[in-house]
Amino acid sequence: MKNRLFRIFACASLFMGLFALQSCGVYSFTGTTLSADLKSITIQNFTMSTAGGPPNLTLDFNESLKEYYQRNTNLKLLPSNGDLFLAGTITRYEMTPLATTASDKAAMNRLTIAVDVSFQNAQDEKQNFEKEFSFYQDFSQEQSLSDVEPSLVPKILEQLVLNIFNDTAAQW
Repeated sequence: MKNRLFRIFACASLFMGLFALQSCGVYSFTGTTLSADLKSITIQNFTMSTAGGPPNLTLDFNESLKEYYQRNTNLKLLPSNGDLFLAGTITRYEMTPLATTASDKAAMNRLTIAVDVSFQNAQDEKQNFEKEFSFYQDFSQEQSLSDVEPSLVPKILEQLVLNIFNDTAAQW
């Protein structure tokens, strides 16, 4: 008897939970708020308009961005004429000193990467924007940029991709 009551309670709870999710409108377990009418995205390869950085920076960024959208949305990636369109340029790759020590040397350095992004939504022009996204990682002055680049650049790119995704697909 207890087992049967448990099954009835579990089924009723599941049904109520699914009903509650359905009544919320557009919802996704990945956090996107994309309209069901949006079927495709075009991500134009981003270019580099700054000096510095590893030679594969734009390639890594482009692939990370495309992969993230494919993994976290149902949008089909098209070479042109997508319902959503992303394009841009890596505009800054710079290392700057942060805190100084008593001997006027930098105690910490900061690696910053900035990207100008143009976003267009063919079905809702109010969502279109052009915006700069930037992110950084700090590292000790005892380390050289060439030593930390292989570990810091992927972290920065990952955060840039997430921020762009949040502003375009999740609209947080």
